[in-house]
Amino acid sequence: MVSLLVMFYIFVALFAVIGAMRGWVKELLVIFSVILALAFVTILENLLPFTKDMIVKGSTGQFWLRAAIIASLAFFGYQSPKITRLSEAVGRRDKIQDFLLGLLFGVVSGYMIVGTLWSYMNAAGYPFKPYITGPANDPTLGKAAEALLSWLPPAIALGQQPWIYIVVVFSFIFVIVVFI
Repeated sequence: MVSLLVMFYIFVALFAVIGAMRGWVKELLVIFSVILALAFVTILENLLPFTKDMIVKGSTGQFWLRAAIIASLAFFGYQSPKITRLSEAVGRRDKIQDFLLGLLFGVVSGYMIVGTLWSYMNAAGYPFKPYITGPANDPTLGKAAEALLSWLPPAIALGQQPWIYIVVVFSFIFVIVVFI
C-alpha cells in the first residue's frame, strides 16, 4: 500500500512536469483558479445563510461539495485561453526561463490542488475507507504526513477568513495589471 504522503509528492511532481510544458503564465492562472475556488468554498460554508445551515461539517457530503468546486475551477483554469501577448513576449532566449518558472508554478499548483483535496479528505475522516486511510495508520510515514497536513492550503491562511479574501483581491489585482 502506498502512503498518502508519497502519492502527494508523486502528484506534485506530475503537476511540475505539466507546468514546465505549459509555461508559467498558464500555470499562474491555475493557481489563481484554485485560490478563487478556496474563496468560493469559504463563502459557501461561512457566509451564505441557506448553504451554511445545509452543510454538515466533517461530512462526506461536505467533502464531495468541496472537491467538486476545487476540481471544476482547476479544470477551467487548465482550459485557459491562449494568452498571446505574454506568449509572444517569450523569445528564444527566454524559453529556459519559461520552462523553469512553469516548473516552479506547476509545483505550486500541484501543491494547492492535491494538498487542498487531501486536507478536505482529512477533515471528512477519509471517506474512502478501506482504500484510503489516514496517516495515523501508516507507521513509517505517518508523522511526516501529519506534519504536512498542517501546511496544506486550507490549514494555512488560504482556508481562513479574512486572509482568503485578501489573497483573492491581490490575485485579481495581479491579473488586471499583468494580463490586461
